[in-house]
Amino acid sequence: MKRVALGLMFCTMTASAAEVFTLSSPDFSDNALLDKKFAGNAEGKPACTGEGISPALSWSNPPAGTKSYALTLVDTVGAKGIGVNHMVAYNIPAQRSMFARGELTKGKDYTGGKNTPGTLHYYGPCPPSGSGAHHYIFTLIATDLAPDALPQGLTREELIGKLKGHALGAAGLVGRFGND
Repeated sequence: MKRVALGLMFCTMTASAAEVFTLSSPDFSDNALLDKKFAGNAEGKPACTGEGISPALSWSNPPAGTKSYALTLVDTVGAKGIGVNHMVAYNIPAQRSMFARGELTKGKDYTGGKNTPGTLHYYGPCPPSGSGAHHYIFTLIATDLAPDALPQGLTREELIGKLKGHALGAAGLVGRFGND
């Protein structure tokens, strides 16, 4: 009897854990260092030492009723604590469950919002030399909005305002990068 009860309890715990909305990447583990190829490569900016390629991202178990996703990438300590928005992407259809490596850099298959540098696509990490490893927070938000509901060019703050009352859940992933 104990063996059956323990087996049922294990199955229940496993089923519950499988339903968690998750964001992951084959290119890095949560809170691990990002490879240099994912760093920014803006001309004339010495802190942008990478190739500007976006990492691959995938997600599973979205909340019921999800119609679209929004994806942001923020360095909360960048710009001396003011924060830097590296990517604002939204109107991502619910049928989608991943972006391949480099896709977010191209600015296709999503509506681009305006990041801090002023572009509408992925802008890789460019922390100043000597500032340590910054934390780059990828946040995927499931929404009940149609995948064409929001106009292009929203800032992260404008996007968050539009998502109030429409967010169904979120999943996050942290990558670290430094130029030390």
